[in-house]
Amino acid sequence: MPASRVKSPHLLVAESGADREGHGLKRTMGLFQLVCFGVGAIVGTGIFVGLSDSVAEAGPAVVVSFVLAAITCVFTAFAFAELGGAIPVSGSSYSFAYAGLGERTAFLVGWCLLLEYGVSVSAVAVGWSQYVNELLDSVLSLQLPHALSAGPGDGGVINLPAVIVIALACVLLVRGVRESARATAAMAVLKLVVLVAFCAIGFYAFEDGNLTPFSPAGLGGIGAGTTAAFFSYIGFDAITTAGEEAKNPRRDIPIAILVCIGLVTLLYCAVAVAAIGAIGGDAVGDRPAALSYVVNEVTGSTIGGGVVAFGAVVAIASVVLAVMYGQTRILMSMSRDGLIPRVFEKVSPRTATPVAGTLIVGAVFALPAAFAPLDAVVNLCTIGTLATMAAVNVAVIALRRREPGLARTFRVPLYPVTPLLGVGFCLYLIYETGAATWLQFAVFLAVGLLVYTAYGRRHSRLARAGAEVTSKDDAERAPREA
Repeated sequence: MPASRVKSPHLLVAESGADREGHGLKRTMGLFQLVCFGVGAIVGTGIFVGLSDSVAEAGPAVVVSFVLAAITCVFTAFAFAELGGAIPVSGSSYSFAYAGLGERTAFLVGWCLLLEYGVSVSAVAVGWSQYVNELLDSVLSLQLPHALSAGPGDGGVINLPAVIVIALACVLLVRGVRESARATAAMAVLKLVVLVAFCAIGFYAFEDGNLTPFSPAGLGGIGAGTTAAFFSYIGFDAITTAGEEAKNPRRDIPIAILVCIGLVTLLYCAVAVAAIGAIGGDAVGDRPAALSYVVNEVTGSTIGGGVVAFGAVVAIASVVLAVMYGQTRILMSMSRDGLIPRVFEKVSPRTATPVAGTLIVGAVFALPAAFAPLDAVVNLCTIGTLATMAAVNVAVIALRRREPGLARTFRVPLYPVTPLLGVGFCLYLIYETGAATWLQFAVFLAVGLLVYTAYGRRHSRLARAGAEVTSKDDAERAPREA
């Protein structure tokens, strides 16, 4: 067995049943559902809550920050599109790294995905709590007690709304992917309508003078704003986790990824320009529930802000649902490979969902959302995501060399320049996170290596198989022999 334990993409596809019904899962998601799922995973706290943080760093030049963050995602989106079409399995970045870079790297990518999805879901749930209070204030002129809407780090006792939204997502995910996909699609359409309406209001009150000075903090502010804005794009890779539940994954997953990135980038830039053009960068920066505040200031009424708050409540809930879905499918793939306990791979025959894994994920994500201050680890989440994206770009290059004959329904344009640029942009944003975050990430990776050495390497099913599967025929025989 090679020391790197590279897993053939043919074996990944054969084991998952990705060209048939996948591993007990049901194929119910078409292209529209996948696009809505991607929008549901991306558009949420990053724009409704995080916009004010990005504006505080970059001022009106936050538009440039959003574009730079989008460029980073676009290069990597090409890589995800190629690999998602060639290896349509639930493991996403983890499975792509297993096929291209080997088991140890794949485990660390999965470890980083735990951080990415865990922190982002918990942070999103905390942001949901802010807009629930904004909505209650607009509609009923009341708010939840601070003790029940904030964790101890923010002067409260427990963030109860954050726990509730995670629990509701668990209920939907356990019921079945069809129900989850329908709910995500409905919420995605609703939040797009709300954001388009916000842009209409913001541009109605637009004043050129509010965009000057355009870049008050210079290039440093744009760079810091890009790092903050990048959090707004986290989640687009979750589309590839639907590889075993999409009706035509080889065709639809690449299309859905590229459509989502383009749509979201246009939307983010429009919202940022509308918000700043309406009331100015200083008024938007560091402002809780910034979009509701903008509408209230422009209209002179709390009704419009209440509508935006309702849209934010729906939008952020859809992110929790979509990202938790992605996390359970990645854990299912890691469990199927023996790298984590088997409880995560068990699929209920009644609901065709990983019930036990979903409930465990919900409980684990709810704890930090309820009690822990998350501001300190958002940059750690960002650097983990960037490292994962860099690994996917490298995996494209490795698989082009190792598997030149692999069926690819989409190919990265301008290869190998595009994946190399993807790596370069990821490294630039990693640099912008700062030395303290680098140290935290190094410690996090060291813990991951210990976990892999103590459990994953010893329980690896690929290692127990005794030989690497390298051909399509070998892959088709492997599941029967197991």
